[in-house]
Amino acid sequence: MAAAPVAAGSGAGRGRRSAATVAAWGGWGGRPRPGNILLQLRQGQLTGRGLVRAVQFTETFLTERDKQSKWSGIPQLLLKLHTTSHLHSDFVECQNILKEISPLLSMEAMAFVTEERKLTQETTYPNTYIFDLFGGVDEMIRLDEVPNLSSLVSNFDQQQLANFCRILAVTISEMDTGNDDKHTLLAKNAQQKKSLSLGPSAAEINQAALLSIPGFVERLCKLATRKVSESTGTASFLQELEEWYTWLDNALVLDALMRVANEESEHNQASIVFPPPGASEENGLPHTSARTQLPQSMKIMHEIMYKLEVLYVLCVLLMGRQRNQVHRMIAEFKLIPGLNNLFDKLIWRKHSASALVLHGHNQNCDCSPDITLKIQFLRLLQSFSDHHENKYLLLNNQELNELSAISLKANIPEVEAVLNTDRSLVCDGKRGLLTRLLQVMKKEPAESSFRFWQARAVESFLRGTTSYADQMFLLKRGLLEHILYCIVDSECKSRDVLQSYFDLLGELMKFNVDAFKRFNKYINTDAKFQVFLKQINSSLVDSNMLVRCVTLSLDRFENQVDMKVAEVLSECRLLAYISQVPTQMSFLFRLINIIHVQTLTQENVSCLNTSLVILMLARRKERLPLYLRLLQRMEHSKKYPGFLLNNFHNLLRFWQQHYLHKDKDSTCLENSSCISFSYWKETVSILLNPDRQSPSALVSYIEEPYMDIDRDFTEE
Repeated sequence: MAAAPVAAGSGAGRGRRSAATVAAWGGWGGRPRPGNILLQLRQGQLTGRGLVRAVQFTETFLTERDKQSKWSGIPQLLLKLHTTSHLHSDFVECQNILKEISPLLSMEAMAFVTEERKLTQETTYPNTYIFDLFGGVDEMIRLDEVPNLSSLVSNFDQQQLANFCRILAVTISEMDTGNDDKHTLLAKNAQQKKSLSLGPSAAEINQAALLSIPGFVERLCKLATRKVSESTGTASFLQELEEWYTWLDNALVLDALMRVANEESEHNQASIVFPPPGASEENGLPHTSARTQLPQSMKIMHEIMYKLEVLYVLCVLLMGRQRNQVHRMIAEFKLIPGLNNLFDKLIWRKHSASALVLHGHNQNCDCSPDITLKIQFLRLLQSFSDHHENKYLLLNNQELNELSAISLKANIPEVEAVLNTDRSLVCDGKRGLLTRLLQVMKKEPAESSFRFWQARAVESFLRGTTSYADQMFLLKRGLLEHILYCIVDSECKSRDVLQSYFDLLGELMKFNVDAFKRFNKYINTDAKFQVFLKQINSSLVDSNMLVRCVTLSLDRFENQVDMKVAEVLSECRLLAYISQVPTQMSFLFRLINIIHVQTLTQENVSCLNTSLVILMLARRKERLPLYLRLLQRMEHSKKYPGFLLNNFHNLLRFWQQHYLHKDKDSTCLENSSCISFSYWKETVSILLNPDRQSPSALVSYIEEPYMDIDRDFTEE
C-alpha cells in the first residue's frame, strides 16, 4: 500500500514543509522547477526511493502546481482517494471520487487497448500518465486481502462475474503508461531488479489469488464461449444495431438497460416502451424515433461486452507467471473449440455496408466494442499459441491428420506435440480456428486495422522450433502468396502491418526449400523483386527478422547436398541477393548504426541479434576478421572512424548483461536460429576480447584516438 501522508504539524516538523514538497519546489521558499516533479517521481518509481506517489505532497501544493501543469486535478483526487479507501472509511465518498476520476481515464483506456501495438509517448495519454506517475496504480486492490474472496466469487451469477472481470482488468494487469523511457530495455532491467527486491507485484499476487478459487477459470471459459441467442436473424440484427449503436458507447448504459429489461420481464411485460420525440427523457435514456421494443441486438451487444472483458482477463492470465497452469485449464475447459463455434456468428460476423461506430467517433476508430472484441480475440490466440504445444488445439482432427501426412510424405519424424495432443480437446466442425483465421485474413481490406493482429496471431503458431509440417500446412493454404501480394502488389504503407508481415514471412520460409520455390514463382520479374527490396530496405527495424531468416536458410542450404536445394540456390533471386558479401555488409552496417544501448527496446533489439547472426555465420566460415575489417573501412568512408565499432562494443556489453541472466530470451534465440546459445555467448566473448592483437576482437579495429568502449550505460 502507499505510504501514509506526512503529518504537516507534528513534532520537530512544525511549521516546516515536508521533504518531498521542499524537493519539488527546488528548495526552501523556491518556486517549482518545470518538469522537476515528474522527473523525480519517475526516478523514484525506478529506484523505490524518494518521491513515488501523491500522498507525499500536500493538497495545497498540488492544487497550486496543477494551475501551471494542467493535471486535471488527478493528483488531488488520488490524495483524497488514499484517505477514503481504507477499512472503516466512508466508501460512499470513495465512490464519488472514483466517479470523478473515471471519465478522465476511460477514453484513453479504450484507445490504449486498441493501439497497444504502436510506440506511444506519455503525451498520447496524459491523464493516464499523470494517474500512474502520482501513484494511482499503487492504490490497487489486493485480492488476497478481501475476506471470503473464494466464496464471494463462487456465488456470483454470470452477469456479476462479467462485471467483476472489468475490475480484474485493472487489478491483474502490470500497469504501464506507455512512457518511452520505461519501454527501453535498460529501464525494464532496472525495474526488474527493483521488483526482485520487493517480491511479487500486486498484479502477480492478484493473479495467484484468482487461480486459487475453485472453478474460476472454468466459469470464465463457459462465459467466453456461451452461445448468443439466434432468435434474431443476421439482417435484422444489423439493422437494429445501427439504430442503437450511436449512443451505446458505454458498458454501464448496457448494464442499466439490461437491468430494466430483466425487471420488466419479471413483471410479465413484453417490451420496454420509450417516449416519442419531444417527450421528456426518463432515467437518462435517449429518445427514439418511435415506440420501440428493446431489440435483441442490444442483448447481443451486451454479450459482446461480457466476452470482451472475459477474454482480456484470460489473456492476461495466459501471460502471467502461472502460464502453464492456465494453459492446462483453458485446454481442459475447451475454450478454443468454444471460440471456434462462435467465430462466424459473433466474433467475425459480416458487417453491413455502413460502418458501425460509437457516438462521437468516426468510422476509422478502433474503439467500438465489436472491433475491440476482434482485437482481443486475436491477442488471446497470439498468447495461447506462442511457444506452447497446446497451439495444435487450434486445429481439428482432420487437420491434425494432415500434419501427420505432411511429415510422412517428407520422411521426417512427426512433431511430438502433435502426437501428444488430446484429440478430445481440439476444434470440431469442418475447419479449425487457425484455418478460419486464415480465411478472413486473406479477405481483409488493405487498409484494415486487423491485419497487424491477424499476422501476429498466425506468426505465433509458427514461432519457436521450426516445424516443416506447420509451414507446409500454411503454405498449402496460400499464405505466402497472400503476404507477398500485400507487400509487393498492394505496396502496403503501414509500418505496423509491414513489420508483422515480414516477421510472419520469415517464420514461414525459414529453412523451407518449398517456400523459397514458391517465393521465386511469385516474385518472377526484376520489377517485382525491386519493389520487394525497396520495402525491406525502407525500415530494417521492421524487416530484419526476415533478413535473419533468409541468411540462416542460405547457410543451411549451402551445406546440403540435394538436387532440389541446388535448384533453388541457382534460381532464387532472394537467396542470390543475400549471398553477396556487399549485401551482408550493408545490412550489418545499418543494423548496428540504427540502435544504441540507450534506445534499445523489445522491438528493435532484434536488430542487434540479427547482426550477431551474420557475424556468427561468418565466424563458422572463418571470415569474422574479414567482416570486421570491412566494417572498419565503411566507417572511414563515412568520415567517422570508430563511431560504429564503439557503438557495437557497447551493444555487445549490454547483450551479455541482458541475456546471460534470462532463460526465456536465450531459449528463444537458440530455438529460432538453430544455433546453440553457447555459440552465441562464445562469439560475443570473442568480439569483446580486450586483446588488441586478436584478429576477431572489435578493439583491434578501433584506432586508439577514437577508442570509446568503457562508457557506463547502466541506469540506477
